[in-house]
Amino acid sequence: MKIALAQLDYHIGNFEGNLDKMLAAVEQARALGADLVCFGELSVCGYPPRDFLEFDDFIRRCHASVEALQKVSHGIGIVVGSPSRNPLVEGKDLHNSAWFLYDGAVLGIQHKALLPTYDIFDENRYFEPATEFHTVSFKGKKVALSVCEDIWNVGNENPLYTICPLDEMMAEQPDFILNISASPFDYSHAALRIHTVRANVERYKIPMFYTNNVGAQTDVIFDGGSIVMSPDGLVFDEMPYFEECLRVYELAEVQQGGRSVEQPKEKITLIHDALVVGIRDYFRKLGFKKAILGLSGGIDSAVTAVLAAEALGAENVRVLLLPSQFSSGHSVDDARELAKNLEIQYDMVPIRPIFETFESALKPYFEHLPFNVTEENIQARIRGTLLMAMSNKFGHILLNTTNKSEMAVGYGTLYGDLCGGLSVLADVYKTEVYDLARFLNNLPLGIGGKAGVIPQNSIEKPPSAELRPGQKDSDSLPPYDILDRLLFQYIECRQGPRELAAQGFDEALVTRVLRMVNMNEFKREQAAPVLRVSSKGFGMGRRMPIVGKYLG
Repeated sequence: MKIALAQLDYHIGNFEGNLDKMLAAVEQARALGADLVCFGELSVCGYPPRDFLEFDDFIRRCHASVEALQKVSHGIGIVVGSPSRNPLVEGKDLHNSAWFLYDGAVLGIQHKALLPTYDIFDENRYFEPATEFHTVSFKGKKVALSVCEDIWNVGNENPLYTICPLDEMMAEQPDFILNISASPFDYSHAALRIHTVRANVERYKIPMFYTNNVGAQTDVIFDGGSIVMSPDGLVFDEMPYFEECLRVYELAEVQQGGRSVEQPKEKITLIHDALVVGIRDYFRKLGFKKAILGLSGGIDSAVTAVLAAEALGAENVRVLLLPSQFSSGHSVDDARELAKNLEIQYDMVPIRPIFETFESALKPYFEHLPFNVTEENIQARIRGTLLMAMSNKFGHILLNTTNKSEMAVGYGTLYGDLCGGLSVLADVYKTEVYDLARFLNNLPLGIGGKAGVIPQNSIEKPPSAELRPGQKDSDSLPPYDILDRLLFQYIECRQGPRELAAQGFDEALVTRVLRMVNMNEFKREQAAPVLRVSSKGFGMGRRMPIVGKYLG
């Protein structure tokens, strides 16, 4: 038996586009002699569809796509993910299902049992869990069909769940496991995914074919990396990350095993590739082509500009240089050099005259009061207004350049530097931004394939918002290597004040930083969607009360 895995980039609600991709993949698999082709979780409608699932017409169109695939299933099995209606009055109206189609008929439907409600997931809001588990007979083989999370409770070891779906199927003695997934990316998840697949294979002693989605759905990114694992626990194949791909496998060869193939999993490479896909799919799926951003000469805007040029093409990226009287000459020079290296359009709009107009208008009210964060924020808001004006006038999407460290502690101005349609780096800590910059400078991205497009001065100089004379980030924030380690423990690892102090962090610093994080939740609630690359990004996956008071 030949089994094809198709990892595709679906578009939520784009039924025609998704169906066309799957029909093309069916024909490709058929031409390659496959007996069976498998698509990802909720592939007919894209994942996660969220409240679209509450529209009857949306579900009707999902079923219409399944019926279209059913019509072309003569001679080839098709496994596809789709919502299905719950026939019982009790419970939720829908199941999250894997449909097994063959010869114009439905051979079987397996509903998902384990409905995740953590981090970005909220499936229990929409779906009723499965209570029955049966294999599907196909060409003399029994297939243990499962959906995504249903393999993540091996032997009932996951305390989130009370049932292990594959355990329930083993009495029917399946020949192999087939799992259709929409497993979101974070830079550590690919290794964990292989660990989970291996745990299942070692428990049941049969091969597993695991297909995953690719592409980005706004903030949620899927990396592909579909897995075929032999009964010996070796990865027979791991498909590419962040690429659409279809491959065909001979079941007998997979059962024999003895082969090990895995993709590299270097953290910064994965983050880079995820961000490029995130930007590209955001624009493509919204129907936009061109991006704009403010280029300051600093590291964050430099990295964002390079990523945008990679994702969209240099001809589709425009930057504004917006110097004030506090901007250093080298920052303007660094920004101009980067724009020239990338061959992107740049324009300079000095903001000093506008700022002085603000000062004059506010002088009767601010007279005798010292220059402080108010005047700093006015500068940021002038820049935000100018960028949004260009965005509106020319139909460009403004990219936000704030990093995760700044987003965490509120080191950004609402309606100023937090403006934008998409936050590119807001799940990347400042120290990781520097790692990304060095990574990008090793790629041939400049004119004539030149490497080193980011000026070295942007990487080496002390970070500064340049909103007052001689300002440095270190004036108001601890060093980023310390701050980022503390933030990681608090945000990703959910360590409280006592645990952080026990790790050696200064107690006064812990109190100060956690207060900044918690006090600035209101800013994050108003920020642009954040491309998620870590295990705990800002957005849907981290839901904190704005008025909460928690310091331990």
